[in-house]
Amino acid sequence: MNGAELPDWVADLVSPLDDKLGLELLEVGPERVVGRIPVQGNTQVVGLLHGGASAALVETLGSVAALAHAREQGGIAVGIDLNITHHHAVRTGWVTGVANALQRGRQLVSYQVELTNDEGRRTASGRLTCLVRPTPGKGPGGAGS
Repeated sequence: MNGAELPDWVADLVSPLDDKLGLELLEVGPERVVGRIPVQGNTQVVGLLHGGASAALVETLGSVAALAHAREQGGIAVGIDLNITHHHAVRTGWVTGVANALQRGRQLVSYQVELTNDEGRRTASGRLTCLVRPTPGKGPGGAGS
């Protein structure tokens, strides 16, 4: 992850999948998260960006945004629904994703995520909905309660 101008808590987000994808977070906040992955190393057998890599990018960016929102309430966020539509194939360069909040509630948050190639052409769009929960051990329903 990039780490430039990001909240301190982002440094604690360690995901082996994100590392394998080569994820770079560029902007993090509860309303909007921006990140990118290289196409190289994330392709399927015919040399196109793997749809699973696109889906993982959508889920990661939405999840980070949902976590930023949940942290404002002292909680965590867990994904409960992910969908993605692929619009255009990508063979080279980077894919950048922008997650924008659709709904930020006490218990549910939803983000629309648009992925684009280096030329700004939309390659995929997705939506992630997360459930906001108390941090385990720190509230109703958490471990130790």
